[in-house]
Amino acid sequence: MALKESEAIVLRTYPLRESDLLVTLFTRLEGKVKGVARAAKKSKRRFGGALEPMTYVRAVYDDRERQELVRLDSCEVIESPMAGEVTYARATALAHMAELLDQLMPDREASDAVFRLTLAVLVELRGRALWMPVTYFELWMTRLMGFLPEFTECAVCGRALDGTRAYWHALADGLVCADDKRIASSEMSPESRKLAAQMLRSRVSDFAEFDWPKVLAADLRKFLIQILERHIEKKLVTAGMLDKI
Repeated sequence: MALKESEAIVLRTYPLRESDLLVTLFTRLEGKVKGVARAAKKSKRRFGGALEPMTYVRAVYDDRERQELVRLDSCEVIESPMAGEVTYARATALAHMAELLDQLMPDREASDAVFRLTLAVLVELRGRALWMPVTYFELWMTRLMGFLPEFTECAVCGRALDGTRAYWHALADGLVCADDKRIASSEMSPESRKLAAQMLRSRVSDFAEFDWPKVLAADLRKFLIQILERHIEKKLVTAGMLDKI
């Protein structure tokens, strides 16, 4: 037996047999780990309330050689998103974070930067803020995965985009100037590009008092989602759900 203990964030659970659950955890120790929580539907002592999506837990699991799935021994709640009011919008934002982590993070590859980012954004989602933490998380996940292009120059000709109109296409990388834009391109405003630059230099908590309606940086979010979907080669279900809020 090789018992391991790690801080973790619960991403997904699926029913498995009568009382077991198949659980996906994003652990601080070794990244994304999948395992079986035996009798999880019955054992309140070992798992009560700890397996809700995006719950921050201390997980203990048995990791045996040549076995893909670990055996989840117990989970202790450190911070639960269910501790406060859970509106539909907040639940959708939490599900969006879980989907991004599940789709973007490789199995068994630790990333302390992504783990710290997730915890910081979860703090901001405790209140009424929605679009700011969602935008921040999408932007930084795109950057940490190595997918984020330059915002300051045309991806085709290299011309500076400062203060000028910039465009992107769903099937191409980067932003381009007016001369190099393709048919059916979308425009990103200078204001959204400036805001993205500020977010890349700041902590998410620095924007806590920022008035952030849905329309603010909507073009930036659309741009980021298209980048992420192109790299994972599938649609993000929760992105469509958020768009309808």
